[in-house]
Order: sequence, then C-alpha cells, then structure tokens
Amino acid sequence: MANLKDIRKRIGAVKNTQKITRAMKMVAGARLHRAQSRIQALRPYALQTSQVLHSVVGTPTQTDGQHGAILEPAPHPLLARREERTMLILAITSDRGLCGGFNTNILRRADRLWREAEAEGKTVQIFTIGRKGRDYFKRRNAPLVEHFSGLWDDLGLDQARRVARGIIGPYLREEVDSIYVVYNEFKSAMTQLVVAQPLFPLSAEAVNGEDRESRPPEQREEYIFEPSRELLLEVLVPMYTEVTLLRALYESMASELGARMTAMDAATKNARDMISSLTLQYNRARQAAITTELMEIIGGAEALNS
Repeated sequence: MANLKDIRKRIGAVKNTQKITRAMKMVAGARLHRAQSRIQALRPYALQTSQVLHSVVGTPTQTDGQHGAILEPAPHPLLARREERTMLILAITSDRGLCGGFNTNILRRADRLWREAEAEGKTVQIFTIGRKGRDYFKRRNAPLVEHFSGLWDDLGLDQARRVARGIIGPYLREEVDSIYVVYNEFKSAMTQLVVAQPLFPLSAEAVNGEDRESRPPEQREEYIFEPSRELLLEVLVPMYTEVTLLRALYESMASELGARMTAMDAATKNARDMISSLTLQYNRARQAAITTELMEIIGGAEALNS
C-alpha cells in the first residue's frame, strides 16, 4: 500500500497542474475569440482579391475599346509555369507545444510532401515558420533553407510581407519552380484541417476550379482593362500573395489556440479524474492504516488481559 504522505504529495501536484491547465485554457479561449474575429474580417477580402486576380489572369484576350483590337494577355514573372524540378515548402507551425496534434499533423503532411517530391527526383527546399517546425526538420537533416522567427509576437501584414519577400525571391530567380504552403485551416475550436496549398505558379482557373475556356461562350466574361493588364497584375499579384499568406498565418494562429484550448480542457478533466482516483486511493490507505492500528491496540489489550 502506498504511503499516505506520498499520495498527498501526488494529489497536491496534480491540483497545481490542474490550475495551470485551467488557466491556459482560459487564456487560449480569450485569444481565440480575437483570432476568429480577425479571420472573419479577412476572409471576404482575401476571397475578393483572389476572384479579381483570377478574373484578370483567366481572361485570355482583351479588346481595346478605342480600336477594337484583340490584345494578347500580359505576362507576369509570377505567372510563369515551368517544369517542376525544384519545390519550396513553407511549413507554418507554432513556437510552443501543449496544443494537441496541431504541430504533429502539419509536420507529418509537410514531411510526406517532401519525401514524395524527392522520390520523384525533385529537389526540395524547406522554409519554416515556428520553432517546432524548425527543430523537427533540423533533427531529420532536411534541406532547411530559411526560418522566419518572431512572427507570432507581432502578427500582421508587415510580417506577411516579410514572408512573401522571402519566398518570392527564389521563385523569381528561378531557383524553385513551385511553392507550397502547409498550414492548419481553422474550422472550429475542435477541428482544424491541414492544407497543402500550391501558392505558385498561379493558376489561370477561376476560384471555383472551373476553367473559363470550358464554359459556354455566353457565360464567358470579357473585360476591358483600365489601366492596362500589366499595371493591374503588378498590383494584384503581390497583393494576392501577401493576403493569402496573411490569411494562412491568421488561420494557423486560430487553429493553434483552438487546439490548445481543447488540449488544456482535456488535460483539466484528466487531472480532475486523477484527483478523484488518488483521493479514493488515499482514503482506502488511510482506512487500512486505521484498521491496522486498531488491530494492534486490540491485540495488545488482549495480551495484557491474558
């Protein structure tokens, strides 16, 4: 039978842990509410930006309103499509743990994407956001090229621009032929969906995945661009990149907070169950000790009487 003092110490330790997990759950819940508000505010803007860009990219011709001439679509460096021989993977993880399977799911998906690409003979470069991702790939001697640190402390558009510049550079220099962003998309506090989104090259398909050329002629939109398509793409493509990355970062932060809140709620409940079990064990041990003492007293009295 366990010592009563040891059981009391364990109960005290579990109660202290329960206080910590309950506090972490409350903090994560408060921060999650703010993160959800940011996502809800950004999602319509991100969707509209994507729709506008795909409308411009997906229109194969444009008519000059003055002369009626048919102009060829304007090129843009980020619209170039090359044979995929080198891939860049951006894995977005957290700096801290205690958030259930949040980081594990992302890293498992990014790891599988990396190994499948290498099995196909492609060269892979890995960029990471979050210490968990950096440490994971370092331990596996992965081709880790760059780590973006300090994003979660002051997350905003400036940080998204910083990441965008970091990953656009290799693509423009033709050091990589495609870029994939792996992150958790927020669904609810209990549900997060791992997404491996191809960021570059940009697709000429519509947002709903339906190719414009596959539609009937009467359903195809024709646009007259003012200013020119070149100027529109110079603004739209960087804007689309930054907003897409900002949305991925916001989704990832909300997913992390939701996963942490869920994990800490489960930990608090487990601590409560453990306290109940240890209290029952303590009471049984105490009862056994009292019974033993009574038996010793009765035995001693009987010995004196005899």
